Amino acid sequence: MNNIGIVKLICKELGKTGSLIAYVTDRKGHNIRYAIDLTKVHNESGWLPETKFENGIKKTIRWYLVNRDWWKKIISGEYRDYKDV
Repeated sequence: MNNIGIVKLICKELGKTGSLIAYVTDRKGHNIRYAIDLTKVHNESGWLPETKFENGIKKTIRWYLVNRDWWKKIISGEYRDYKDV
């Protein structure tokens, strides 16, 4: 799945239109392609993902929507990790 496909999926899941998408010039050293190949990990450990990417990103989005209080504290600086105390 390419980046724009992921962005469009996120917009759709949030009930937003593609008009929110802003295209920008690639930065220097920008990776043109990201690829994940699970062949080696599967061959060596037998592991395969239980969740398809599309379902996982939807589940992640829903989690963040339900847990707004948690991430808003992080953004505001109110949240402190126990190590910081």
